[in-house]
Amino acid sequence: MDVFEVREQLVSDYRSFTAAFVEPRDERIADFLDRQILAGAQWPDPWLSLNPSFDTGGTVSDLVRDGRLHPECEQIFRVKQHRDDPGRVGLTFHRHQADAIAAAATGHSYVLTTGTGSGKSLAYIVPIVDRVLREREQDPRRGVKAIIVYPMNALANSQVLELEKFLQYGYGDGDQPVTFARYTGQESQDDRRKILADPPDILLTNYVMLDLVLTRPDERRHLISAAQGLHFLVLDELHTYRGRQGADVALLVRRVKDLCQSPDLQVVGTSATMASGGTRAERSEVVASVASRLFGSDVAPERVIGETLVRATSGRSPSRDDLSSSVRRAAAGVVDPSYESLAADPLAGWIESTFGLAEDETGALVRSAPTTVPAAAESLARESGATEEDCKKAIRTVLLAGSRTRHHEHGRPLFAFRLHQFISKGDTVHVSLEPETSRHITAQYQLRVPGHPDKALLPLGFCRECGQEYYVVSRVSRSGAAAYVPRHDSDASGGDAVTGLPVRLRRSPVAGRPCCRGTSTRSLARRRRRRIHLGRSEQAEVPARACVHRP
Repeated sequence: MDVFEVREQLVSDYRSFTAAFVEPRDERIADFLDRQILAGAQWPDPWLSLNPSFDTGGTVSDLVRDGRLHPECEQIFRVKQHRDDPGRVGLTFHRHQADAIAAAATGHSYVLTTGTGSGKSLAYIVPIVDRVLREREQDPRRGVKAIIVYPMNALANSQVLELEKFLQYGYGDGDQPVTFARYTGQESQDDRRKILADPPDILLTNYVMLDLVLTRPDERRHLISAAQGLHFLVLDELHTYRGRQGADVALLVRRVKDLCQSPDLQVVGTSATMASGGTRAERSEVVASVASRLFGSDVAPERVIGETLVRATSGRSPSRDDLSSSVRRAAAGVVDPSYESLAADPLAGWIESTFGLAEDETGALVRSAPTTVPAAAESLARESGATEEDCKKAIRTVLLAGSRTRHHEHGRPLFAFRLHQFISKGDTVHVSLEPETSRHITAQYQLRVPGHPDKALLPLGFCRECGQEYYVVSRVSRSGAAAYVPRHDSDASGGDAVTGLPVRLRRSPVAGRPCCRGTSTRSLARRRRRRIHLGRSEQAEVPARACVHRP
């Protein structure tokens, strides 16, 4: 799949969608809107971020061999494609995942603060599964050993699919080594009864449902009683719990400890963003302090686990000639698709440094801020001497090639990148109260024409049938004089508390030939409407048979 083509198709569809609503009759307004569309005002260039490569923490077989994981984990955490697939290759953990497994073994609470796409869920799923397997050898009785709390049901639903791959694929029905269930309020009555009758080892829920579980007699009698001595409580997306919601969750954690009789409950938090600014050590101090208050237990700064990044490319600084030669080849579509050759390509190294990696105050690699392809192409053109257009083509070609080539050992691509496309609904066109041939036109909300505080700007609406523009205003009285002010409708087609249902007037049509729908001056009076006539921006009386439109 070419994500750049997907983006172009998305923008094209949205352009067609937005342009189909109305065709302005005024040529200057139509030309202004056309220029806005061509400039991409509603869909600016997408931001591109490269998912970096992570330092390895060893394979699941390595951790089992070292005694850090239960032997059954080697069979569970494998790459599996379907329910009957036992998996041929075991997982290779990132270093921060291995660090989280080690932190969990201490029994202390910890926080994982790694970026998007870093595999944060495995950093708590693996330790939980390992703990359940070890506990079962000592005590075969079932019960809830871990509760995972998500801020949204969509995240819980996604995690269910991932747990199925590990804990059900390769095992027969009913033979999974560790059980899990989702309990979020989406389940049917039968599903709820089954969960209450046979509580799982791992319970996936949201904080609102967990609060209900603690208060409802039936859930307390079954789920909470089955969770006595609870080992793990996981708070995913920790940064979402702020302010009053954060206080509610902090109290919820303490109630869980109390009702589950688990004073040594191990609380785990994950978040891509928790603190910014300062050094890495200072950020860890801040995160540890916040987590300690939220968890109700001490979280030491050294148990705030971050990601350790490494380069996927050679990382050497290419000469101008080497970079220029690589750009020309890539712009022509000539790229060696093998992983080793592409990793050594000068342009690939430049792309990784531009879109993926930077260095912090200690010299350690960190994620770089996202940028756009045009901005990067401008920089590449200065460094290589190639044209910006060739640089754009070369960057796209190498990024796509890097996303398709795979490492022969762990199977990860050289480049995993994302496009962040922001799309706006567009703003209202505002014009000044001047003749049509010279009035100021803008798409930005303003009250006055820039540089002319004496000239008011008022919003326009358009007839969907003929494209005639009209001012969307209310007539108010100020110091005994009439004035027209912008009307802020909750729905442009539905009126507001000031003016009620809208009636739009345009210039008088040729006698006997109304353009769309007509209404009489009597009906206009009944609606108590006052409108500014827009024919040529001059005053005019409403004729007996005016042309009336709705936007």
